[in-house]
Amino acid sequence: MIGARLPRREDARLVRGAGQYVADVRVAGCLDGAFVRSSLAHGELRDVDTSPALAVPGVHAAWSHADLPYLPPAPPMGDERSIDGRPWPSLAVSRVRYYGEPVALVVADDRYVAEDGRDAVQVCIDPLPVLLDPTESAASDVRLFPGLSNVAAEREFGTAAAEDVWHGAAMLIEARYRQQRLVHTSIEPKAILVRPDSGGGLTIWASHQAPHRLRRDLAGAFGLDEQRIRVIVPDVGGAFGGKSETWPEYLAVVAAARRLDRPVRWLEDRAEALAGPPHGRGQNQRVRLAADATGRILAYDLEIDADIGGYPHTGSFMPMATSMMATGAYAIPSVHVRTRAIVTNSAPTAPYRGAGRPEAAAAIERTVELLARRLGLDPAEVRRRNFIAPADFPYRTQTGFTYDSGDYAATLDVALREVDIEHWRSEQSRRRAAGLRPIGIGLSTYVERSGTGEEFGAVEACPDGTFVAVSGCCSTGQGHETSFPQVVAGVLDVDPGLVRLVEKDTAAVPQGVGSYASRSMQIGGAALFRAAAKLVSAARQRSAELWSVPVDEVEYRAGSLVGAGCSLTLADLAPLRAEDTFGPPEAFPFGAYAAVVEVDPELGDVSILRLVAVDDYGVVVNPLIVDGQGYGSIVQGIGQALYEGVRYGADGVPETLSLLDYLLPTVAELPPLRLAETCTPNPNTPLGAKGAGEAGCIGAPPAILNAVADALQLVDPTALRMPLTPRTCWSAAR
Repeated sequence: MIGARLPRREDARLVRGAGQYVADVRVAGCLDGAFVRSSLAHGELRDVDTSPALAVPGVHAAWSHADLPYLPPAPPMGDERSIDGRPWPSLAVSRVRYYGEPVALVVADDRYVAEDGRDAVQVCIDPLPVLLDPTESAASDVRLFPGLSNVAAEREFGTAAAEDVWHGAAMLIEARYRQQRLVHTSIEPKAILVRPDSGGGLTIWASHQAPHRLRRDLAGAFGLDEQRIRVIVPDVGGAFGGKSETWPEYLAVVAAARRLDRPVRWLEDRAEALAGPPHGRGQNQRVRLAADATGRILAYDLEIDADIGGYPHTGSFMPMATSMMATGAYAIPSVHVRTRAIVTNSAPTAPYRGAGRPEAAAAIERTVELLARRLGLDPAEVRRRNFIAPADFPYRTQTGFTYDSGDYAATLDVALREVDIEHWRSEQSRRRAAGLRPIGIGLSTYVERSGTGEEFGAVEACPDGTFVAVSGCCSTGQGHETSFPQVVAGVLDVDPGLVRLVEKDTAAVPQGVGSYASRSMQIGGAALFRAAAKLVSAARQRSAELWSVPVDEVEYRAGSLVGAGCSLTLADLAPLRAEDTFGPPEAFPFGAYAAVVEVDPELGDVSILRLVAVDDYGVVVNPLIVDGQGYGSIVQGIGQALYEGVRYGADGVPETLSLLDYLLPTVAELPPLRLAETCTPNPNTPLGAKGAGEAGCIGAPPAILNAVADALQLVDPTALRMPLTPRTCWSAAR
């Protein structure tokens, strides 16, 4: 079963529209909510008059924070120290700090009436100066939280190199990069439905990545017993990290449902989702790299000013993830990273597919490519000279991670072969000599961090010959209904169709962490693997007791126990259940990407002629599913490189409030893609799997940027800023 390309069983219902999302849940007496939001990015909130909304027929309630003074603030997801003195109210209290911040909630018979009531509410806000750039915000006298610095968190990693290293280096590279803000453009935006139950309990349906966390956060916020809250996650139309959190709107909807003693649903619309929160990325980066004449890197400095938006609750820890992955695949003697998480008058940020690793990879990979160009060396050879050697694993980085395993040169060699580097270099020379449109070849390598914490898994044998696998993970589109039974069936040596998965319901799953950070198969799948192995062991033990023979005389074969001239099936021994909670060390998948682009210098258009992705995820359980995640992640990486970016006006109002303004790559923009893999098993799990699904966001953007810089033969490739719009490329070419 491990390695079989089994089709996703969940697709049968999803592609025919038979899935059930939060919007599809039918609950008697359900009302709908709509939020009144700030039209300014920064200002003193003077008055919120909800009385006009109450005059709209069908409106049941309209509340500002003044009407719900007990409404709890949003809980932090990351570094709790960063939120000290910076509460994030569920409804704005005295000041608004980003465009779209919730100011009031209107609840009505249906969504349309709720929106009519929302539009009737009158809000008075006195404008304050707006800060959008994190570096400028850090130095500004304007304080988003009076009396507190705009720098919410600050940390250093590694050790700075001695000054003589910098002065004595044959090559010193200095550059500045910008990671633009991106939107979590899930097919389904955020959604929650809250139903009060008898005895003060709650049943909650939410489009979420971590139902047990949501339950814990809501119980803590409202002072409830966790066991009185049930969280159910139905089908989820994508998440990408933006549905791991407990957002302010969720708290307001819970409060509304409890006060009205009626079910209340809130469905975020596309304009709300584009305005955020959350947004992803958003960093100013300053790099300095010293190398000798052969291209050997001697020292690397990275300074990060991260734009975490109006509140630090969901984004302050993200630049720390970038910091700890700063060196990528390279063995660098001296590394120093300085990171600041800075509040601005933009939407709060949160993990976005890749979550800190794309930012790190872009900085180091663009700089290594620049180093090779300045020295006149082959970019692939410069990388080889600096890779961590396979014999050096496990490898402790200067920033504190321990890489488990890897062969970075192997993935680069495959990428060069698959892209046919010699052909494209020859074609590049021919075009330059003939004065034709230039092409460029760009490389990037990456190491990513996958999996964190522990996860619960259980396997039960049923009397009818089927099996139930219970997982604390929470699929948001990753294909768990197929791949998790595949793991269990592989251990039990039975047909995977006999295994049914249960997850995403806190009433059915006793504990769980959820799905994010590419952790599901690496940790959740491994927990099920171990639970299934325990089930076999328990079955052998019970059979031995029944037959009065030693356990080692009982053999397990494809769902049956054989020994002492007797045989039993697992169904005969049912009910039989085994559980496991597994928490291995983090893993570090890796890979190499190669991009070939053509640039029209007159128009600035970029066409990707070929893109090769070579990834090493350890042991792959279902290559069909992993390939699908690879394609999706690559397309998001292409989106960041060429199309996507949140734009704000000087007043802090977003200019990208529809998909006519925020550009996403479509099937028409897909280039020829080639996916390939190497396999370095994870030494810390029984499956040998590492995380998969985020690699394309990490590897594709720097490869594309390096290719465009190569095509244009730029003296200063740092002039290229994502997204590479025609104007950006046209200007850089001149």
